[in-house]
Amino acid sequence: MRTAQQDDRRTAGRRLLSLFSAAVVTFAAGVAFVTGAAPAAADPIERCTSTVGAVVAVDFGPFGGGVVRGCDTTPTTGFELLRDGGFTTEGTQHDGPGFICRIGNSAFNAGKQYPTPAKEACVLTPQASAYWSYWIASPGQASWSYSPLGAMSRTPKAGDVDAWVFGATSDGGATGRPTFTPDDVRAKGGTDPTETPTDGPSVPVGKIDVPAAARWVTQRLHDGSHVVDEGAETPNYFLTTEAAYALAAAGGKSPTLDKVVARLAAGTTEYAYAAGPKEAPDATAAARLALVAAVTERDPRDFGGHDLLGDLKKNVCASGPAPGCTAKGDFTGVSYGDGQALAVLALLRGGVVPPADTVTRLTQLVCENGSVTSILIGPGENCDGDPMTTGLVALVLDEVGGHDATVAKSVAYLKKAQLRSGAFAAFNGSTVGSVPATAYAAQALRALGEVRAADTAIWWLSREQLADGGFGSDEGAEEAGLYATAPAVLAGSSTDLVTLTTKVPEPTKPPTTPPTKPPTTTPPPASDGPDLRKGVAYITSPANLRQGRFYLADGSTTRADFGLTIDGAFALAATGHDNNALRTVVDFLDRGGKDLEARTLHDWTNAGSAHAMGGSMGKAAVLAQVIERDPRDFGGKDLIAGLAEAVCTAKIPLPDRSCAAKGSYAYAMSVFGQSLGVIAQVRAGETKAAEAPIGYLAGLQHPSSGAWPSLIPPTGDADVDSTAMAAMALDLVPGDAHAAAVDKALAWIASQQLKGGGFPGASGTSVNSAALAVQGLSLDAGKYGEQIAKARKFLASQQNADGGFNVAEKGQRGSNVRASTQAVGGATGISFGVLTRSLDGTTPNPLPSSSTAPVIVTPGDTTGGVGGGGIVNADGPGGGGSLASTGSQALGLAGAAAALVLAGWGAVVAARHRRTAVGGDL
Repeated sequence: MRTAQQDDRRTAGRRLLSLFSAAVVTFAAGVAFVTGAAPAAADPIERCTSTVGAVVAVDFGPFGGGVVRGCDTTPTTGFELLRDGGFTTEGTQHDGPGFICRIGNSAFNAGKQYPTPAKEACVLTPQASAYWSYWIASPGQASWSYSPLGAMSRTPKAGDVDAWVFGATSDGGATGRPTFTPDDVRAKGGTDPTETPTDGPSVPVGKIDVPAAARWVTQRLHDGSHVVDEGAETPNYFLTTEAAYALAAAGGKSPTLDKVVARLAAGTTEYAYAAGPKEAPDATAAARLALVAAVTERDPRDFGGHDLLGDLKKNVCASGPAPGCTAKGDFTGVSYGDGQALAVLALLRGGVVPPADTVTRLTQLVCENGSVTSILIGPGENCDGDPMTTGLVALVLDEVGGHDATVAKSVAYLKKAQLRSGAFAAFNGSTVGSVPATAYAAQALRALGEVRAADTAIWWLSREQLADGGFGSDEGAEEAGLYATAPAVLAGSSTDLVTLTTKVPEPTKPPTTPPTKPPTTTPPPASDGPDLRKGVAYITSPANLRQGRFYLADGSTTRADFGLTIDGAFALAATGHDNNALRTVVDFLDRGGKDLEARTLHDWTNAGSAHAMGGSMGKAAVLAQVIERDPRDFGGKDLIAGLAEAVCTAKIPLPDRSCAAKGSYAYAMSVFGQSLGVIAQVRAGETKAAEAPIGYLAGLQHPSSGAWPSLIPPTGDADVDSTAMAAMALDLVPGDAHAAAVDKALAWIASQQLKGGGFPGASGTSVNSAALAVQGLSLDAGKYGEQIAKARKFLASQQNADGGFNVAEKGQRGSNVRASTQAVGGATGISFGVLTRSLDGTTPNPLPSSSTAPVIVTPGDTTGGVGGGGIVNADGPGGGGSLASTGSQALGLAGAAAALVLAGWGAVVAARHRRTAVGGDL
């Protein structure tokens, strides 16, 4: 049992952010806070403190009630905080339960949900003037911020406060904020019984202080070049390789790292060839050195005078058991699973195809439950795996390729093995967190698309970081060690041994002329920007793209997100890097493919019904045109005729929300949706039929600035995403009637570029906005080449090791599918007006014989952050244009719509900001 003094030191070592918790709840004028009647499902409010859990408050004032609070000591998303805090919710029929349309709590009016059906049918997306908006406040923050992410995508941190308010909110949250303050609803008093205050230096909760850890590693180096055991003088080469990995992850190239690598090279014979130069090397040692060489851009075929790769490949067991060989396929002398995995990885990173038997041996170490045993067991021996080995082997098998089912099984095990604290134990059955196990598991989970689980593990690791910057091996350790610190540094740097490198990508010049019609067989020209091949690989990874579609961000494994699926298709079409995957997506949509709720594409567009949505039909029609299929018969519907019928002949007054004005498309609630409809009609040669929609779109432009608003009816805001989209639409219209408007729009977009190359969006400096700005500015690339190059650099800076992209420069980190589709497609600079991709000669990836065959996934899988960010549904009711999440309708690539992020997607609130939208759900 630890003493109080030990607990004090332990807490100080965790370097948690010192937070202030209000001692008393203040009552805001006119607001009654209900704290004594929380639903039984909620944790007691006093359990949520500045270091434990989060508080959520819902204002029922518009319905005659007060502000009701709830507490969740272990929230994983804003949506779960709301639900586990004691509130019930209801979504819309069109978008599913993830789009929060009603909220109720037993503390008010017996739990009745509001707004009532008489006020809001919750069939399509609620109107912008009456919806539940989502607000957040970090520990110590005295005012509210409009959430840049949907509730399904945001991960609350300890001490956070969330608020839900019903009414009207302008784009960006300039109006409509809560009438009470975060301090008004923070829990009074209360402390975490397992923690004590810390006076030590603070770092942001949930982030590992990588520079501090790197300094600790550097201080462990003897003569600045190697690690020695306490009381010894000879190098500990194993720990020295760990130091090399950590320094590479923390700072890239450096004189210190060069010195460490040189010492390892000088000791290669001593470390890896101790048995003699003619004998088989110690395979684990040789693999570790080869990885050091690969990471630091050295040659593993000539490292310390040895061909490490050649020696590994020629020393593979032909049979077993035998001396040095447990079974066929073992690297000679290897006894543990990590050594086998590292040797396979070393060959892969050196460009050598591993002998098939060596990979087979790795798969033989995977137990029935998906875990991987650390011992190199023989066939038929008892198999009991652990999280650390499982994380490493899953990464390596994923890199080998062709083992998706095995990797998915291991990922499922890791998610199940994660402790409630976010940590992973050193072995099955233990309830004590292990830093190395958690670090390796976090690396694998992030790389394999399980961002939420990875972030939770990183949060736990951040609490275990000691005051000197290092990490101990076990939970609550008071002394740091390299064995634990090195993998924690990699995890905190969002990298792993598969992707770790000190190499800096060489920039290339961006295109200097606007694209007319992109090539149909080759990818667009390289740019001073992100790695598009890697981005496509992330988008199409099995964790994200499943049987030709993406799923909702609420973790649903049954309800497809058709808007995001089209966004992904646009990204694939823009690059041409995976035409077979594109064919798979298109065939699913065009041939009436159903998700597991038996919904097809046109259950999303509502084509042919009384609620047909112009923006959604336009988005689907544009996709048909991009891949050279017939938009007059796509998914069994004539979308061009549908668009013509959807043109409003007059404004229809509220509460009917079908027509905002003459010339608008029915149920197109955003500029995104309007623009997509125009592009579809013009590309179909229906310019005459599109005259009224074109005129209405042009009339929405601000005459003074040249910008466009995000929502329809307009709210007076100016939005980069919407302006870029409208410019692409008007630029496509034949003749020069709109040339001046387009020029003015591009000049305004260029004026909004920030110092780092990004552009402002609802989520801050937004990936979505930067990508759309590139597409817009590329309409005149000769004039705006410098701005385009800077924006591409910004996009590259937001690309993660797994190939995916963050939603924004600051805030919650981690790859997001919706943001990634926009970044990948937008970085090419190709306008949606001219994008095309031939699918001649392609073969769709095989799908189950039944389109409704179950998708094998892990319950609660977040599909790699699908829908995060707040993409706007460009299509209005049901679609979301600027409302709640919408990934369903907003133009994913179009990015726009963060404005309307769904609760699950962007918590209604986020959705309202199209800018944060990561690709809209039009």
